[in-house]
Amino acid sequence: MKRLQGKVALVTGSGGGIGRGIALRFAREGAKVGVLDLLPAPCQQVVDEIRAQGGEALALPCDISREEQVKAAVDELSRAYGDITVLVNNAAVMPSGRLHETSVADFDRCVAVNLRGTFLVSRAVIPGMLRVGTGSIIHMSSVTGLLGLPGITAYSMTKGGLAALARAMSTDYARLGIRVNVVSPGTIDSPMLHAFVAAQSHPEKIRQEFDEMHPIGRVGKIDEVASVFVFLASDESSFVTGANYTVDGGLSVKGTQPQDTPDA
Repeated sequence: MKRLQGKVALVTGSGGGIGRGIALRFAREGAKVGVLDLLPAPCQQVVDEIRAQGGEALALPCDISREEQVKAAVDELSRAYGDITVLVNNAAVMPSGRLHETSVADFDRCVAVNLRGTFLVSRAVIPGMLRVGTGSIIHMSSVTGLLGLPGITAYSMTKGGLAALARAMSTDYARLGIRVNVVSPGTIDSPMLHAFVAAQSHPEKIRQEFDEMHPIGRVGKIDEVASVFVFLASDESSFVTGANYTVDGGLSVKGTQPQDTPDA
């Protein structure tokens, strides 16, 4: 039997990158998947990929910072497949800049998507989980929320907030059948990494430093992160809640980071 057979999963930010990898893995493991992202085309592309491999999925274009859009997306997925029993809060934006270089607009958008969006989607999904008496909610945090990396202040702040949110939620819902955990990846070979590196003054140097700063000697792969999400979404992790899984090649233990800081 597939590990997620019978589960209905909503994965935010799954039109590309790590979210896409998680959605594809969930579908291969038997889950019916809601593919939620900001734009319709990427959502539908991932849905088509899932259906091509024999899975079931629904495209849900949505701005998770907008309450009415979140409610509509959750209602649509629930009507199609039943109550959502797995939620992955993966959608995020990552503006670059130290604090004094971060615009108010970029800061507000980062909070709106990374924190408010997670709040709104979780809030919309939890009543269905309470009805069926079971659920797994997994927030996508980052080692930046533990260590801090130069040049991404707003992003790091929100990722630390997600780890705290998971701990608080886990205590609220542990006896009601809902588990809440967080995954904190290190640097992953993803479109978000590519965009960040490209924006730096010395891209090749920074990309090499990302490999070297991980004790394992390289950045991670999307499927290595997706494997941890499959475990936390499955019944194999039935006694796991309030945990923070660092999938970082040892980075958070070593505590090193690239030293290229933008000029003042």
